[in-house]
Amino acid sequence: MLYDVRLTLEYDYDAPVHGGAHHIRVVPANMRNVQRVVASSLTISPRPHRQTSFIDFFGNPVTAITMVEPHDKLEIRLSARVQVEDLTPPADLSPTRDRLAQEVERYWSIEPNSPQHFLAASPRAQLVPAITDYVDEVTQGHQSVLSIATALCMAINRDFEYDPKATDVETRPAEAFALRKGVCQDFAHVMIAGLRGIGIPAGYVSGFLRTNPPPGKARLEGADAMHAWVRAWCGQHVGWVEFDPTNAMIAGSDHISIAHGRDYADVSPIVGVLRTHGSHETRQSVDVLRVE
Repeated sequence: MLYDVRLTLEYDYDAPVHGGAHHIRVVPANMRNVQRVVASSLTISPRPHRQTSFIDFFGNPVTAITMVEPHDKLEIRLSARVQVEDLTPPADLSPTRDRLAQEVERYWSIEPNSPQHFLAASPRAQLVPAITDYVDEVTQGHQSVLSIATALCMAINRDFEYDPKATDVETRPAEAFALRKGVCQDFAHVMIAGLRGIGIPAGYVSGFLRTNPPPGKARLEGADAMHAWVRAWCGQHVGWVEFDPTNAMIAGSDHISIAHGRDYADVSPIVGVLRTHGSHETRQSVDVLRVE
């Protein structure tokens, strides 16, 4: 599938900003045999004093900017064309939970995709006993890691309500779980915490969803903004598989990846420091259109 992606992020500050430094993660990633960025353009206004690019530990493209001149607005615009492969869902060659623990133990590597990085609690995905108990309950009877992860994905979609007003970007997994409400970020963090709680390595994926579904298909939740889903390590023979609990599905050609990490803190679209006072307002718009 070939897509044109348009993203606009706007920040309006109550008071002028006198200097700032930010890391921006909004450009889709090149992923061998999965997706390819044909072309991309990132425009930042006002123009930064300094702008550089680098690849972070997890292999995500990052744009670093330094702002010097006073400004009361910041606008980031992305335009990209991305080719996404229509991959067949993996065959279930994944091990049981006990066998998975043995495979992880034998995985002697600290490379970015090593499951070792995605087992413990992380800043935005704490291990919560109530969530672990929920996972045990909704995955009863499922033996393989792939089937367990799939069952949890479907259960979160069934048991949680998509409600953009119920949570915010700072909401913790325990809070979203207690509410049984939230948005894609919350569903992803709950699923990550649940999988890690039973010993399955899991991470966070940020990206986009197509906004024009095929004829007769329902529009996917979260398609007007940046989206989030989950990747789970399903053993050495299957590897990483991506799940979208917001839409009860294995991620496919409708999903365009930007970045992956342990949780939202590793892939936030913009993070940094600035010198000002007061608050700010944020607006975001996304269009993902299939190129026929």
